[in-house]
Amino acid sequence: MNMILFMMISSLALSIALTALNFWLSQMNPDSEKLSPYECGFDPLGSARLPFSIRFFLVAILFLLFDLEIALLLPLPWATQLDSPTITLTWTSTLILLLTLGLIYEWIQGGLEWAE
Repeated sequence: MNMILFMMISSLALSIALTALNFWLSQMNPDSEKLSPYECGFDPLGSARLPFSIRFFLVAILFLLFDLEIALLLPLPWATQLDSPTITLTWTSTLILLLTLGLIYEWIQGGLEWAE
């Protein structure tokens, strides 16, 4: 208990000290170049509020969906050491089949085509 309390107090003190040091040493003199929306060396020509295509968001959501589903398959090498690996194989096959059907559905619907 004493060691845990010491570690919590020391980590809190270190966090507060580093945050205070950051605020104390940082430069707080913004100029017009730093306050501009672009820092690439030239003035913006048009509006910065250009509409994005919904395809960007669709591809990002599909990537997250399939990426998170694949993360469910990562512990499978350790699951084969269980008493009944047949159940593990069944659930794995079901998950891979579900992912494949979802990919085929998105492919048929045209969700994976970038240009129309």
